[in-house]
Amino acid sequence: MGVIHITELIKTFLIGIFFGTFGTTIGGLIGVNLKSNSNKFLGFILSFASGLMMAIICFDLLPEAMEIASLAVILLGILLGILTMIICDTLVKEKFSNKKGMNSLLRTGIIISIGLALHNIPEGLAIGTGFQASINLGLSLAIVIAIHDVPEGISMAVPMKNGGMKKSKVIFYVILSGITTGIGAFFGALIGGISQSIIAMCLAFAAGAMIYIVSGELTPEANNLYHGRMTAVGSMLGLLIGILAMSI
Repeated sequence: MGVIHITELIKTFLIGIFFGTFGTTIGGLIGVNLKSNSNKFLGFILSFASGLMMAIICFDLLPEAMEIASLAVILLGILLGILTMIICDTLVKEKFSNKKGMNSLLRTGIIISIGLALHNIPEGLAIGTGFQASINLGLSLAIVIAIHDVPEGISMAVPMKNGGMKKSKVIFYVILSGITTGIGAFFGALIGGISQSIIAMCLAFAAGAMIYIVSGELTPEANNLYHGRMTAVGSMLGLLIGILAMSI
């Protein structure tokens, strides 16, 4: 590997980190500065996040995976993603079980951050492999991903802040979740000719992680916070905005 190649890898890694953390950080700053603490509003935000994630799963991650790999590979990736999140959820519950306050909200926020960090890895792979094809493609993918990350940052920050976490710590977690985009971009550039099955496995793994977050965390927590129509409205609005974002 030559010096030029190493320089390109470092540049791609830094670009991935910048764009991966920029959108989530903007969203996180919006989330920690939102004033409303009502259960109705919190339920709306969490259900909005669930709709957004379902759009990403159904119209981004899984369709891309299905184009390049077999159903068996995709199902294996989904199951591994779900299993990983179950393990993470169990560990987080043990860590925060003795803390007082809005434990479920705080746990939900942390689980979302872990899931989005996992989801950002295949996004980074897309940026890295995009740069291998052309600079314009890599940059356009990075910009689109940064835009997509703004509502994800909000959905991560709001439950953590309202669960009792300090604003500075919330922003730290939000930024941390975006760094994995840079890691994915690095490996995407490093192995531009990476096996299609591995890419599909990463996409399906992220989809499985997000399926667990939606069904095991966001939807139950949103319904616990508020039983009215706003949770359904939030979910539908999140889905529609997610579809629009996927079409950019």
